[in-house]
Amino acid sequence: MELEGKKVLTIIEDDFEDSELIYPHYRMQEAGADALIAGPVADKVYTGKNGVPVKSDAAFHEVEIKEFDAILVPGGWAPDKLRRYDAVLEMVKFMMNEQRVVGQICHAGWVLVSADVLNERTVTSTPGIKHDMINAGATWVDEPVTTDGNLISSRRPPDLPAYGRALVEAIR
Repeated sequence: MELEGKKVLTIIEDDFEDSELIYPHYRMQEAGADALIAGPVADKVYTGKNGVPVKSDAAFHEVEIKEFDAILVPGGWAPDKLRRYDAVLEMVKFMMNEQRVVGQICHAGWVLVSADVLNERTVTSTPGIKHDMINAGATWVDEPVTTDGNLISSRRPPDLPAYGRALVEAIR
């Protein structure tokens, strides 16, 4: 139980990339973390791009982010929605400023772009948002997973095993 005693928050909105939310969430649970999911509304079922339903444990405004060791942002189309919530941007900024683990995969980089936390950071993402990341001040690399201090980033679903390992290592 490598992550026993650790708390990990995953944020959710409709149209998340199913595997990019579920795989890391279960990986954190498997490692012993207390893994929660927060969305705009508590106890609501959100639906992934491929139809997988996931119920939120809490609403963004109910989350006491100071209690968490990590925040995970899944990809898909959800990040374009998530980045419009001030509460989400504030949670990401807090985690980055406190040097707590921030995990982002695929299009999740859009949330970090909107939170304005990528300046002088090295990241990866889906190549589709490469220029968004660069324009936000990041150095973009095409690798399965990239670790830059507390920031763990990954490209797409085939990279999930490497992403999961890097998250566990960083949170531990």
